[in-house]
Amino acid sequence: MNEIKNEILLEIEEEETGDKKPMSLKGCSQACVDNQYACHFRECEHWISYGEDNNCVLVSIHKHGQLTFRQIGERLGVSFVRIKQIEKAALQKIRSKNTLQILED
Repeated sequence: MNEIKNEILLEIEEEETGDKKPMSLKGCSQACVDNQYACHFRECEHWISYGEDNNCVLVSIHKHGQLTFRQIGERLGVSFVRIKQIEKAALQKIRSKNTLQILED
């Protein structure tokens, strides 16, 4: 699905500009930025419901750099406290996997 999306957006860009540009973002994200187009491919793993950033996580990071928990929560539609909880759980998982690997070695 992403390959089809990339091809479609690159065709749109070529038709509008007449050339291919080197892209600093993933192909589809760069095309959305260049054409001021909010992505509608909800199946994409980078899609978020946040039109200001073209509905794309990659565009959001490209535009703003590192995001605070509040900014992430705003883009995902959850509280910053929930984002902090998710981060804490992820870090615990990483630590426990690292501990298991150390014990196995």
